[in-house]
Amino acid sequence: MEPRRQREQALCGAALRALSGRRVEWRAARLLEGDRELRLDAPHLRLQAEDGLPARRGHCDATALRLRHSDLAQHEQAAPSGAVERLVFDLLEQLRCESRLPASLPGLAANVQARFAAWSRAALAQGLAESAAGLLLYTLAQLGWSRFNGQPLPQESEGLIEATRAGIARAIGGWLSRMQRCLDDQAAFAEAALALAHWTGQRLRDAQAQQQPASGAAQAQARAHAALSWLLPQSDGNLALPAPAAGRSRLLDGGSAGYRVFTTAYDREVPAATLVRAALLREYRQRLDERVARLNVNQGRLALQLQRALARPAGSDWDFGLEAGRVDARRLAQLVSNPAQRRVFRLEAPRPRPDAVVSLLIDCSGSMRRHIEPLALLADVLLRVLERAGAATELLGYTTGAWNGGRARAAWLAAGRPAHPGRLNERCHLVFKDAARSWRRSRLDVAALLKGDLFREGVDGEAVAWAAHRLRARPEARRILVVVSDGCPLDSATEQANDARYLDHHLQQVVAQQERAGITLIGVGVGLDLGAWYRHSVPADLSQGLERELLHRLVGTIARVAAA
Repeated sequence: MEPRRQREQALCGAALRALSGRRVEWRAARLLEGDRELRLDAPHLRLQAEDGLPARRGHCDATALRLRHSDLAQHEQAAPSGAVERLVFDLLEQLRCESRLPASLPGLAANVQARFAAWSRAALAQGLAESAAGLLLYTLAQLGWSRFNGQPLPQESEGLIEATRAGIARAIGGWLSRMQRCLDDQAAFAEAALALAHWTGQRLRDAQAQQQPASGAAQAQARAHAALSWLLPQSDGNLALPAPAAGRSRLLDGGSAGYRVFTTAYDREVPAATLVRAALLREYRQRLDERVARLNVNQGRLALQLQRALARPAGSDWDFGLEAGRVDARRLAQLVSNPAQRRVFRLEAPRPRPDAVVSLLIDCSGSMRRHIEPLALLADVLLRVLERAGAATELLGYTTGAWNGGRARAAWLAAGRPAHPGRLNERCHLVFKDAARSWRRSRLDVAALLKGDLFREGVDGEAVAWAAHRLRARPEARRILVVVSDGCPLDSATEQANDARYLDHHLQQVVAQQERAGITLIGVGVGLDLGAWYRHSVPADLSQGLERELLHRLVGTIARVAAA
């Protein structure tokens, strides 16, 4: 995400917390309260990549009204299951909340109303009103907004929807009137909104079935949904790289036992250099040194930027020969020989010194193998820069000991395939450089990152917890963990024996837990944005190799979070 867009998102998040009174924040396209994602869907809250700050302010203010005036749990419990029905139900609830604009905040009212007007114009430009189904939904949105806010219809909409409004007025008039009377009563409002949503869904299905009766109701409904797909919830669209959808596991949501591991008998933590022949390791190191030289990065400049952010005053030095302060006993002889001498004092002088440890955790899954050289180059340069800035550093990796579960899955099969076994593979954690050793002493070990056959599958949640545990054992005051990955966790054996989001959900839990424990996490997404998991994220396109601009962005992010 661009720095300007990141700042806009941070400002909108602050305004959202102030207006709603809730501790929420945006991460990529997700609204989180703690580690819980809040679902606030409405078609006019969708943002496009080209939308500027006014649109985002309107989006933020409308979201704040929803959080302030809607019981989200009650809304979810009453929500219908059909896609069109849910779309209408969410839209009506959002419009109800937006109608409760505080008179003391005219700017907020202007932002919210401008956002709905801009969406209405965009809907017409997108051709929504060119189909009967789209025109019906557009008409419902305009009528709801006009009724609930006591405002006349926009001029560009009034003539367009007149025929549709006349055709449905008798069917929906009672529900709209009831909702208008119940704007302060969410439960009563929801009853009428639910009835209108079901009516809308049925009307669209009937219309499609009449047009092509042989296709069947299910196929007609699918076509209707496809025609309206741009109205359904999608990504924020403000990212330079795609943002994956972070899901939840029904086992971790509903189970009391939490995350499980079937067996730890085959897990291991190993120095990565021991897995590579010495001669090959020297060859890797030479290749890496040549790549670093060709990259031609000003490491001193980057180190200075980090040093300023990482430094904290430390009172371990003294200034001597002062005219005030503590008496310096070593200068008393000067005072005896020359009573006019006044420079016989000293003071403790705070000297800024870095007091931070930064751990770099690399996803060594198979999909990352194609980026192996830029990854090694990124890790090597970043370790050098951090060490020159005075920070302690670690380089860690995570993979599995085998494909498709290995001996852990074999043990599960021998046990009779018990249900929901949890993680079902041989975890392998790699130590390329620990914090007690300098880069110079570890330079050969770092080059082991170029060994491609170490890259198998990835269990991200356990790896993040492991790296964070190592950081907490360090004496430094600030602990920063930089996770470099190309997506959500992937272990085929675990997914098949549990559910597809089991490891993904566990990663979300671990990240939230470590952030609460004081570890600062930064996600570097290779080919995507990891903002869905990490509060601080840096998208990285390594398809053309490592570029100096990425190093500057990553160093800038580390400096920013360290100085916060």
